[in-house]
Amino acid sequence: MSDTTETPQPQPPTPSADNPRRRFLRRAAIATVIAALATGVGLKAFAYGHGGGGWHRGGFMGAHLDPAKLDAHLDRMLKHLYVEVDATDAQKQQLGPIVKAAARDLLPMRDQMRDARRQAVALLSQPSIDRAALEALRANQLQLAEQASKRFTEALADVADVLTPEQRKQLTERMSRWHGHRG
Repeated sequence: MSDTTETPQPQPPTPSADNPRRRFLRRAAIATVIAALATGVGLKAFAYGHGGGGWHRGGFMGAHLDPAKLDAHLDRMLKHLYVEVDATDAQKQQLGPIVKAAARDLLPMRDQMRDARRQAVALLSQPSIDRAALEALRANQLQLAEQASKRFTEALADVADVLTPEQRKQLTERMSRWHGHRG
């Protein structure tokens, strides 16, 4: 046995979660962050819903895109793809329908996303916020995004099946250069 006696050391004061002032400050900080995010999302939705943003010339989520313009745009895009990968005539015959079918399948989803932004703006512009409606809209958008992601991934895989490994490598290297500055 040892003759040393341990004397209790005073513990430094720990921040108490029950401290009313600390609780208030934490809740105020959280509310501020939520309000800032909601304002940012609302303003972004408002800007996009009224043509204030998007890709070139209206872009993917911009103004209404009629199928004739979509086909013309896809034809131009496909010509670039064919040159980038030095596609054979057989590959061109396969790639065109894959890309065009995917775009036609995704076009209605684009319209639904644009309509949802308008609904979000309308909901956030009301005198009182309908949280249930916002949540339903959010859940619907997640489901729609999942559908679009699946369809897009399916099209990417179909395109990759048509291309040779060397062509896929060329394309991914090219895409890395295009998007390299974004990480």
